[in-house]
Amino acid sequence: MPKKPISVLIVDDSASVRQILTNILSEDPELVVMGTASDPFVAARRLQEELPDVIILDIQMPRMDGITFLRKIMAQRPIPVVICSSLTPEGSDLMFEAFEAGAVDIVPKPRIDTRQALWESSGRLREAVKSAARARVRPRAARRVIEQKLTADAIIPPPVATKARPTTERLVCIGVSTGGTEALHDVLEVLPPNCPGILIVQHMPQGFTAAFARRLNSGCAINVKEAEDGDPVLPGWAYIAPGARHMLLQRTGLRYSIAIKDGPPVSRHRPSADVLFRSAAQHAGANALGIIMTGMGDDGARGLLEMRKLGATTRAQDEESCVVFGMPKEAIECGAVEKVVSLSQIPREIMMWQQTGQTVLTD
Repeated sequence: MPKKPISVLIVDDSASVRQILTNILSEDPELVVMGTASDPFVAARRLQEELPDVIILDIQMPRMDGITFLRKIMAQRPIPVVICSSLTPEGSDLMFEAFEAGAVDIVPKPRIDTRQALWESSGRLREAVKSAARARVRPRAARRVIEQKLTADAIIPPPVATKARPTTERLVCIGVSTGGTEALHDVLEVLPPNCPGILIVQHMPQGFTAAFARRLNSGCAINVKEAEDGDPVLPGWAYIAPGARHMLLQRTGLRYSIAIKDGPPVSRHRPSADVLFRSAAQHAGANALGIIMTGMGDDGARGLLEMRKLGATTRAQDEESCVVFGMPKEAIECGAVEKVVSLSQIPREIMMWQQTGQTVLTD
């Protein structure tokens, strides 16, 4: 039997945006636009007639803003919601309000200034909708599109074992996507200041990762910042990869530091967990702990397997505690994961690994 398409309701006050979003989604046979609405009141009437699998929702609209409407949806009849907004970084507080209100994901309005920009933003939107359709949301008070999918080879060569030399550092690399904003908060807020340095790839639009890092930093005992090129990897610090750029681990003398690079999306994402994990496999080997958490797709699975093959310890978040069990599932199935743990166990796994492991010779 053919798979039923994912039905989508688009809520945006701009007629041109509604048309662009409709065109983008209609290009994928796995998606169907159930209808559109110019504001939440029109959308509410539409929902009385038929329930979609996913709602795409703008934030800034007349009569009722998107955050208020989102809260009403999640309180009355939870439906996966993807926020599609043109908010600038100055409006990032609204983004976090949306996550707290129950949004599954947030994507920027599609860019139409260049063909490449349209291709990338269109792919991101379709992936977000498919991810949302599979998410577990809880109550709170004709033509198939063929998209190029690059591997980490586009950014960094495959890791190889080379002559060992000593280093004194141990570190953690985390890859996470849908559901990650809350999951990362749950992990980082309980880690002590003596935890190992942590490098994080969270799939997030450009311009929002700095605000996300500041928000995490305000509630954690450790220091959290948006990563910058050349940052040293220090114990008690967590580094969030900047949106739309790749983050790699590199060695500077006997210490580790961070490299921030431009380049095409890898595994349909930029930043990509595959890129971070591969660089950790090459430069940290057994001195690294790789963790893959909630998210849609397979980004990170190959890179985590490369880490494991070169001696790293690897963990995956379990299905029960994931919003979307996509990335962990792919990593588990390809043999990249040594142990599957719940979200609440991840901080303990990090500290136990640091306390029981011994720093080893790495390339």
